[in-house]
Amino acid sequence: MGLFGVEPSEQDVITQTLLGEARSEGEAGMYAIACVIKRRMELKSYPNTAKGVCLEPSQFDYWTQRKRVKWDDQNRAAVRALMRGNSKEVRYARMLAANINRLDLSYVNNADHYCTLKTHNYWTRKNRPVKVIGAHKFFKLRK
Repeated sequence: MGLFGVEPSEQDVITQTLLGEARSEGEAGMYAIACVIKRRMELKSYPNTAKGVCLEPSQFDYWTQRKRVKWDDQNRAAVRALMRGNSKEVRYARMLAANINRLDLSYVNNADHYCTLKTHNYWTRKNRPVKVIGAHKFFKLRK
């Protein structure tokens, strides 16, 4: 069951992912996250659909359910509220979702992972970002 009480369409899942992960980063950040989704669709280690990539367990914070983490629920509620409207950021995220197969992956140097600038975990330690956009650093971890 999706966040709307019904199974969301592929475009809705992509749109929610972009808004949930990067709405504060503007168009540049949302485009970059969309590129990561597209890149992962091309890799054998991920599902070959955007919806499958977005809903892959523990890959996008927006979809990761954690117990007792208030900001998760607040973020999902904020995105659900945004999705009911027609703001510029929602229109842009929907446009990216509709055109996911046409994105220019060179925008993020074919990155397949990203995290916030403040994140320092096991997979970022030995890897250098290939791009930094706003408050996110992007990595190319797969060939």
